[in-house]
Amino acid sequence: MPTKSTQSLLHLLHLASTTLPVGAFSYSEGLETLVQTNQITQVEQLKHWLTQDLTYGAIRLEGLALVQAYQATQDQDWASLGQWNDWLSAVRESYELRQQSWMMGRSLARLLTTVAPEMQTAIAAGGDPCNFAIAVGLAAAQWQIPRDQALLGYLHSWASTMINAGIKLIPLGQTPGQELLLSLYPQLEETQRQILDQLDDPKSCGWGLAIASMTHETLYSRLFRS
Repeated sequence: MPTKSTQSLLHLLHLASTTLPVGAFSYSEGLETLVQTNQITQVEQLKHWLTQDLTYGAIRLEGLALVQAYQATQDQDWASLGQWNDWLSAVRESYELRQQSWMMGRSLARLLTTVAPEMQTAIAAGGDPCNFAIAVGLAAAQWQIPRDQALLGYLHSWASTMINAGIKLIPLGQTPGQELLLSLYPQLEETQRQILDQLDDPKSCGWGLAIASMTHETLYSRLFRS
């Protein structure tokens, strides 16, 4: 029979999978703008962009919101859960990034309501529209995935999605993409640690991402939705 830790690991793999049907594959988070303007044309430039985002960017705020949603769900503090969802909506830098977070969150909430009806109370408390990081955080708490592992899984899934976008846009081969993902592991761990150390003092400097995202709205042709 599977143990509790095995079940938690399987649930984490489920949530972090790039095949989770929330439409993550259709978003580039401004990366398409940077490729079209020749600011990112090779793997090292993509690595630099992703490293800077992990070090300073909005993904850190998503990670913080995930952790706070996890704690609020554990405590059944439904008011706090809704407040963190509103906070994450408010700090999104552009229309496209906010819509991405809401649409992915709505897809995950709908899926969880179907496959895990016991989460309905938490999902309703999260609010509508529900941000994706909030939905992941409450699901991780309900499935008893260790908090730190849930955060690291979220960061890994984000990096995988961005690299897959880079593979299509630059383009890169699959092997360079996998090498890039492996090279980001130390930074993923460092970002996880910093988020957990700064829960009461969130910081982000994402103006480059904001400009790339807002410019993406007006590109002549697009493969991705953000």
